[in-house]
Amino acid sequence: MEEDSVDKLSVEYIKLRTEREQLKQEWSAKDSVFDEQMTTIENSLVDTLTKTGASSMTTANATIIKRVVSNYSPSNWEAIYQMVDRHKAYGLFFKRLNNANMKQFLDEHPDEYPAGLNVDSRYTVTVKRKSSTE
Repeated sequence: MEEDSVDKLSVEYIKLRTEREQLKQEWSAKDSVFDEQMTTIENSLVDTLTKTGASSMTTANATIIKRVVSNYSPSNWEAIYQMVDRHKAYGLFFKRLNNANMKQFLDEHPDEYPAGLNVDSRYTVTVKRKSSTE
């Protein structure tokens, strides 16, 4: 019977998903130890380079380079949009669309389908574990 097959597949799917989640948690726990140790070493190297006034240092085993990494996060998006539009600086944005917003826009404006917009649509399934109250 097909229902039996679907039931067996859903049980196997949930089992695999659970095992994957457990493996990810174990890996994350182990990896966080390395991440913390590496961060401590990185901070020590930055301090050493800063104290010596060097931007890089070469040792027998490695070359250490100090650099500035900046992350920008606007609190006033309207000002950002105006600046980008004023300077036609669209390259400041990531080149990707918000899928949910694009779908909603196209649903509301079906005559505004832009040239060159590719759509990859496919069926997916969601498998939910039955709750004990059902």
